[in-house]
Amino acid sequence: MAHPGTARSAAFFDLDKTILARSSTLAFSRPFYAGGLINRRTVLRSAYAQFVYLLGGADHDQMERMREYISAMCAGWDVSTVQAIVAETLDHVVRPMIHTEAVELIDQHHAAGRDVVIVSSSGAEVVEPIGEMLGADKVIATRMVVADGKYTGEIAEYAYGPHKATAIQALAATEGYDLAASYAYSDSITDEPLLAAVGHPFAVNPDKALRRVAVERGWPILTFAEPGERPAFQGVRRPALTAGVTAAIVAGILLLASRRRSRTPES
Repeated sequence: MAHPGTARSAAFFDLDKTILARSSTLAFSRPFYAGGLINRRTVLRSAYAQFVYLLGGADHDQMERMREYISAMCAGWDVSTVQAIVAETLDHVVRPMIHTEAVELIDQHHAAGRDVVIVSSSGAEVVEPIGEMLGADKVIATRMVVADGKYTGEIAEYAYGPHKATAIQALAATEGYDLAASYAYSDSITDEPLLAAVGHPFAVNPDKALRRVAVERGWPILTFAEPGERPAFQGVRRPALTAGVTAAIVAGILLLASRRRSRTPES
């Protein structure tokens, strides 16, 4: 704990591909399908998007397309249904994706008396339960507009890019955090403003652009192992879901390839 009269510090963690090995929002496509929120075609599209995201990360344009896609997809969804599905499937879907190294860092920061804050562009209905699971003190996440208990498809607060930096600066002013003494972790170049806002930035499994920036600025680069290569978080084994997800990814790739072939004019 900080001594009276001294500034507090915090540790800010991106979620997707930093604490988790994959996209938290896309990971719930199957439970949302089982709950009747999306159709099979959307599951395949989500699996393919997850595959592309894992291969190359996500630049600004890709993140904007993902935002538009997810906003359109969830328009009309009942908020309480989403919350119930996430609560029921959280342990099964999310726990196998957690980087052990991220959990260790969270524990270390708590032991040092720092608040841990998850800062994610994913929706609050997904991020807040994950934050509770991980023992985070606070969560900054994207918030959708809700009317009559349903999502309108519009975004009220978008926790992405420079908005993440603005959000942690506002939180620091409220909570009394000294950002110069604080830490931040992310994998993506889109989070450069977040990392640059603190005194101790770390690039975690960075994409090529962030790796280049980290090397230029002397930011430490951390490498987290794929979940399952080290003892899993709280001893939970990876479930037998991998084959199903792989099949969905392959099906999505084949579907897109067949469409491209059908559009190619005959010679």
